Amino acid sequence: MKTKTSLARRNFLRSSTAMIALPFLESFGFRRFASAATQPAIPKRMVFLGIGFGVTQETWLPKLADTGSGYTLPEGLAPLKEHKADFSIVQNTTNKHSAEAHWGSTYWLTGANRYGSPGSSFHNTISADQVAARTLGGETRFASLRLNGGDTNLNGPGHGPGLSLAWDAGGKPLSGIDDPVALFHKLFSPSTMALDKRKSMLARERSVLDAVFTDAKDLQKGLTSTDVDKLDEYFTGIRDIEVRLGKEESWMGKPKPKTFLPEPKNRPKGKDEVRLMYDLIAAALQTDSTRVLTYRQPISSLLTSIGVQVLAHDMSHYHPGVRMLASQARDQVQSDLLAGLFTKLKSIKEADGSSLFDHTSLAFGSNLRSIHYLDNCATLLAGGGSGVRLGEHLVLPKDTPLCNVWLSLLNGIGIKQQRFGDSTGPASGLVA
Repeated sequence: MKTKTSLARRNFLRSSTAMIALPFLESFGFRRFASAATQPAIPKRMVFLGIGFGVTQETWLPKLADTGSGYTLPEGLAPLKEHKADFSIVQNTTNKHSAEAHWGSTYWLTGANRYGSPGSSFHNTISADQVAARTLGGETRFASLRLNGGDTNLNGPGHGPGLSLAWDAGGKPLSGIDDPVALFHKLFSPSTMALDKRKSMLARERSVLDAVFTDAKDLQKGLTSTDVDKLDEYFTGIRDIEVRLGKEESWMGKPKPKTFLPEPKNRPKGKDEVRLMYDLIAAALQTDSTRVLTYRQPISSLLTSIGVQVLAHDMSHYHPGVRMLASQARDQVQSDLLAGLFTKLKSIKEADGSSLFDHTSLAFGSNLRSIHYLDNCATLLAGGGSGVRLGEHLVLPKDTPLCNVWLSLLNGIGIKQQRFGDSTGPASGLVA
């Protein structure tokens, strides 16, 4: 029973003239009645998981005629059964400029033409994740995080150990973190270097950058058109470095977030590496350390970790027998690990009661279908971040540019642009 004193105090707090206001306590239902203006906007996130070497088409891809939400989940996707309503398989996408499977992963997120630069045998453009990072990365400590599985499962220039799936505005490869232990410390461990020393090092970097920029500007007179283009790319790279230095400076004095993840002591391999990277991806998104990630996943070490003795490249050229069994085992473990990531993203709740999964646009796939077939890129889309139709098998018109899908995802998270890569427009029927 409430006393007169407690009732009087309650009325005082409710009084329109009171100088003290109750906080918006979720337990008392304030969240439900708060206006949209009082609720902070929940950020969108974008994640690209590249697996390389394609999939086992016979047991990973649904039958082309079996479309819609009632499609039969293939054996290779069986570990994702409980999440079937929350992802879609997309077929008939291609990168028309990727005529060689060994180069395709280089262009998975760019859709560029390898021969796009006259007189050069290699050309690339900005990747979809970096387009997203320009918009989504402004408020986070890291504009994007590029992760790399460490083994050379994705061929093409710039895809050795330590490099990622990401390409900058000048078409240059961006470095990636290939050790989950290093990623943990980058995200959550305080710097061991004194703040004034870090500021001094940053100032020196800026000084060197300014000098280089001045020297480069002096070279502009009398250059050929080709050299002018190369210098423009160089200036673009310098501007990207300037942006990075500015971000480092703005976050320098701010403490890193805490995490419930235990600090890893040793670098795991194969399956355990992917599982830990997935945990760190979820933690990075949960703490809003970044909103854009790419992960170039290991294949060779993954096979070794599950007892498969077939080499990754040999496995990709499978035929019925040992190689095909190896490919199917790879599919199963990748689907199982992906299911774990989905479960984790769904378990992390936002302020309004929705889940992290609901605001994340996630793409999982490869530049090819299987073996050397480039006409149907293995593509799985998940999460509610881009408004994609989920729980369906979607068969697009034959030879739809993969970049149409990336454009749809970019538009869906709020980045409105007409073209990306070799796109011809947003993918028809992809967005709900």
